[in-house]
Amino acid sequence: MSNAIDQTRRMLSLVTYLRERPGAEVAEVARAFGITERELIGDLNVLPMCGTSFRGGDLLDIDTDGERIWWHNVDDVAQPLRLAADEATALLVAARAVAGLPGLRAGDREALTRAVAKIENAAGDSAEGSARVGVTFEAESHVFADIDRALSEGRRLWLRYYSHGRGGMTEREVDPIRLLTEGHTYLEAWCRTSEDHRMFRLDRVAEIRVLDVPSDPPRREPRDLSGGLVNPSADDPEVVVEVSSGGRWVAEYYTHDRAEELPDGGLRITLRSADPSQLRPLALRLGRDGRIVSPPALAEQARSAARQALDAYEVTAVGGPGQV
Repeated sequence: MSNAIDQTRRMLSLVTYLRERPGAEVAEVARAFGITERELIGDLNVLPMCGTSFRGGDLLDIDTDGERIWWHNVDDVAQPLRLAADEATALLVAARAVAGLPGLRAGDREALTRAVAKIENAAGDSAEGSARVGVTFEAESHVFADIDRALSEGRRLWLRYYSHGRGGMTEREVDPIRLLTEGHTYLEAWCRTSEDHRMFRLDRVAEIRVLDVPSDPPRREPRDLSGGLVNPSADDPEVVVEVSSGGRWVAEYYTHDRAEELPDGGLRITLRSADPSQLRPLALRLGRDGRIVSPPALAEQARSAARQALDAYEVTAVGGPGQV
């Protein structure tokens, strides 16, 4: 989690830096913060989604032409911040949740604890509701703790992991590289089973052990994730999915080449996947809201899987062998 903390700290400093330097050069700012220009552009893509109100108040109107950075509404968002009761509650719940994460640096945890105390004092009675709200993370705390320990000590991990593509539990030894978050939290690691880099979703880790074996992933430049965790290759097989209006979310969650509007309000989505068979669960999840059009073999596999699932449901419904 230190990557996320470091980025948050950097972006807070970046706001102050840009406020004092209208039209700052991208290269100059990147050098000042010790990051690449690509990393800086990534931060600048996030800042316009930040603002002074959780309910859609003034957002940071910051953009760049690739050479200089412009902040157009500095005066509008420079007013002292006033938190409403729901905003104070949300902020307190989030701060307490982050402060409880395993692997958080002691200094960061202490700073968060002090901040929580100050917000509680300022919010008064409005903060009482936050004490009754808790956050459960998608992975057990010991999973975070063991991964953090393996990363800090340079040791290998053993995982019992649910593989979505294989549809079952697998056992693997992996050399951890880093933790990443995009919707879910992932461990990037060198998998000794597949002899390749892999992303492991933490909520699919059933068991984990830190091994008394040094971690030794192959040396390479950190993978560019500016386009997201999933970056299909142009050589990967093409898959076409048609969805109704109820399945338009697919275009938001899956990297795709194009999405064409259909007359009924749906979409015809063309995407690429190194292993198209991994998209069968998507077809089952969509149900009546979508279908795989091509390749034909994958479309037939999806239909067959749907029929099997329906047959199993009907057997259970009439009290057959599947009844619980």
